[in-house]
Amino acid sequence: MKKKRHSMILKLISKYEIGTQEELMEKLRENGFDATQATVSRDIKELRLVKQMDKKGSYRYVEGKSETDEYLSKFNAIFSHSVISCDYALNTVVIKCYTGMAQAACATFDNMQWEGLVGTIAGDDTIFALCRTEQLAKELKNSIERLVK
Repeated sequence: MKKKRHSMILKLISKYEIGTQEELMEKLRENGFDATQATVSRDIKELRLVKQMDKKGSYRYVEGKSETDEYLSKFNAIFSHSVISCDYALNTVVIKCYTGMAQAACATFDNMQWEGLVGTIAGDDTIFALCRTEQLAKELKNSIERLVK
């Protein structure tokens, strides 16, 4: 029931300009969900909804950025400014960076939890990333090249 209610809340805030918990409770009731103010308050917190000013100057609920969004944003920024090139041999990916940037790029890279990545090691301007298979190394190299361009 909670999952369906959360899904409905996201639909409602994208469709209507909802600025208060009371308005949200009313829209939920109209759509068959009887929720208390405390429940709606918890839902807002769990969904990480925030109030944002719209074009008319009124505040309304919108989806906030998640930690994943922030990591992706930071990851893209660091990589786009740090990485020069990328290549692979067998199951090892070699990422060349500007001098002094490999450590920061590697720390961010490690937080992204790439599928099939066993581990990384970084020097001053180079990152070695060990993958489980050659195919995963090739896919990782291609993904990094897309991010850098």
